[in-house]
Amino acid sequence: MAGPLSGIRVLDLSRILAGPWASQCLADLGADVIKIENPNGGDDTRTWGPPFFDEGEQPLSAYFMCANRGKRSVTVDIAKAQGQALIRRLVAESDIVIENFKVGGLKKYGLDYASLAKVNPGLIYCSITGFGQTGPYASRPGYDLLIQAVGGLMSITGEADDQPGGGPQRAGVAVTDLFTGLYSTIAILGAVHHREKTGEGQHIDMALLDTQAAVLANQGSYYLVSGKAPKRQGNSHPTIVPYQSFATKDGHMILAVGNDGQFARFCEAAGMPALAEDERFITNPARVANREVLVPIVAGIVAGKTTDEWVAILEAANVPGGPINTIDRVFADGQVKARGIELALTATDGTLMPSVANPIRYSKTDIEYKKAPPFLGEDTDDVLREVLALDDEALAQVRASRVLG
Repeated sequence: MAGPLSGIRVLDLSRILAGPWASQCLADLGADVIKIENPNGGDDTRTWGPPFFDEGEQPLSAYFMCANRGKRSVTVDIAKAQGQALIRRLVAESDIVIENFKVGGLKKYGLDYASLAKVNPGLIYCSITGFGQTGPYASRPGYDLLIQAVGGLMSITGEADDQPGGGPQRAGVAVTDLFTGLYSTIAILGAVHHREKTGEGQHIDMALLDTQAAVLANQGSYYLVSGKAPKRQGNSHPTIVPYQSFATKDGHMILAVGNDGQFARFCEAAGMPALAEDERFITNPARVANREVLVPIVAGIVAGKTTDEWVAILEAANVPGGPINTIDRVFADGQVKARGIELALTATDGTLMPSVANPIRYSKTDIEYKKAPPFLGEDTDDVLREVLALDDEALAQVRASRVLG
């Protein structure tokens, strides 16, 4: 069965991560995603390695591969008038455009929303920038690391300043880009539904800083309610105790007690049932107030057994907890294997290319894994023939202009 977005065409003018992550999500849902790339090198992340999947003439970096599954790569030089004309013709046959140029960067090419909406009034045009289309920072460039800093995430990530290794830390992956990609996908799907009802297209203004502020979630609310800025506190939680990492006999593990019942079951399983009846620890607010007393007690008990022993104990007691896996152990985990998270996609040269599955599981429709991440420009001729009905002579004329690289 085709994916739920089958029949929707996306023209992807974005690169790096936030935009490509959004367009890959749409491709997984069945959309036809045409990735427009600069003939001179393509998406910047094609060279963000090692590691590379293919060390030949067109190496594919692991970074590029993570966000470009399911797309067709078309090379067009948009700095040339004929390239701009090709893009406008493709826009006329598309439903969605995604771009992450600087604010106003596409206007000089006639490829901004106002210009393209005249070509296709039903067009859904999603712009992704660091700081948005308006405001005093609108003209500034923005990358994930910068936005993690400006948007407050680094102020709450890492060990406390008075602890060994204390200080601000970025998240281990570019979470601001990824969240912005997902919010962009949500926004696009909402705009598609709006167009189904009204026939109207629209411009979507997505900003990394907006997204980062939004996903501060409970930490943002903590500040707005209390007036106090949350601080870094390592792997512990500001409002749940015990909810953190602990050293075991042979490594480390996570104990994630989320309510009073789980705490009582943990205490029973750990051989200290009286602890759950202590007035200092009987409720979560009490445990938070007395964390400096409780956490050392729990740490001392956890240190007496191995991680595997604790995993078995906690599972039997129905208490959330588990190992801190390295990434190789993640993909070797039985649950991850059972869910089919690791994929192998066949590239155009016949080689099998590793990938990671979309986590969405529908009961009625399929997620589509119809194409491995493309080599640069491998689909140019096919797309121009299929979408624009160019014949051999017309293709030769376009190629002679060097607009396709």
